[in-house]
Amino acid sequence: MEAVPPAVDLVLGASACCLACFFTNPLEVVKTRLQLQGELQARGTYPRPYRGFVAAVVAVARADGLWGLQKGLAAGLLYQGLMNGVRFYCYSLTCQTGLAQQPGGTIVAGAIAGALGAFVGSPAYLIKTQLQAQTVATMAVGHQHHHQSVLGALETIWQQQGLAGLWRGVGGAVPRVMVGSAAQLATFASAKAWVQEQQWLPEDSWLVALTGGMISSVAVVAVMTPFDVVSTRLYNQPVDGAGRGQLYGGLADCLVKIWRQEGPLALYKGLGPSYLRLGPHTILSMLFWDELRKLAGGAQQQGT
Repeated sequence: MEAVPPAVDLVLGASACCLACFFTNPLEVVKTRLQLQGELQARGTYPRPYRGFVAAVVAVARADGLWGLQKGLAAGLLYQGLMNGVRFYCYSLTCQTGLAQQPGGTIVAGAIAGALGAFVGSPAYLIKTQLQAQTVATMAVGHQHHHQSVLGALETIWQQQGLAGLWRGVGGAVPRVMVGSAAQLATFASAKAWVQEQQWLPEDSWLVALTGGMISSVAVVAVMTPFDVVSTRLYNQPVDGAGRGQLYGGLADCLVKIWRQEGPLALYKGLGPSYLRLGPHTILSMLFWDELRKLAGGAQQQGT
């Protein structure tokens, strides 16, 4: 990949993922609703206002209007900018140190970068999840927080739970992004190199990055979806007066309760929209990032 300073990677990574977010946020809304549907209830014992991906899109549009498919967009953009800016910056730093060139180095580098990015972006993801879960009473799934805006949500959480409340659920977010980031960055670099070795496409073609992103997206969805379901549940659950979750005590408790009460397949709730969301998001963000790096690398070389 083109050599650019980590600070440039921060800007490029954040910009690329924010661009992708505009296109994939409606899929995130649908995925969130499907993952909250039937929370801690056995299959077949609860109403299903959202039945599959296409029906869920129609249901959201009917209940909340077409703009309802972009619920939580501002929080989503904030999350993508914070999380991926930090993630790409840290990944670029580790690459410069030579860690990524060691056996398994790209996986370790991706995991470390993902963990730091998830921690920084956690408050934005918390608010995004709660905003996207909100809808009319007849279509509601999961707890309803009744926020009016991103700033209103920040103020409410701060007043009721303090600073720590903004990072509630981070224990599920960090492993979620760690495994997803490790899979994404490691498989994208490897897949792109493999496609270039096959010489099916011109080496500098954007189609190389596109193909690498398509391969990477499959790995990301496979390892990330169970953690994604858990993260959604932890972020959206109601809390008591002390700011403790009323449904789950943490990552392990959430995993066990979902497995026991809903069955193991519940950890893959929303798999369809998860791929349709994570797949295009991975493809677009990695494509944008790669192309922007080429432009930045070329400009840097001309400047020298």
